[in-house]
Amino acid sequence: MSLELSDLIGYAAAFLTTAAFLPQALHSWRTRDLSGISLPMYAMFTLGVACWLVYGIVLDSVPIMLGNGITLALASVVLALKLKHIRET
Repeated sequence: MSLELSDLIGYAAAFLTTAAFLPQALHSWRTRDLSGISLPMYAMFTLGVACWLVYGIVLDSVPIMLGNGITLALASVVLALKLKHIRET
């Protein structure tokens, strides 16, 4: 199986941008401290990532689907924790 250069760049971008959210998701999960997280920003970001995932599905682009599917899961965790934090305060 031969990967195109564009696919290799896509996989690298998907890995790096997805991995960038892992520390925030883990920190939010462990500490439950979401005081520094902006609800409007995270809501818009999560919706944007969902749109990117749909775009990847429409294009049948595995790097776009993979990166944004995982990022959507991580961003959704942070968003859900933020919403729970707001309800508790």
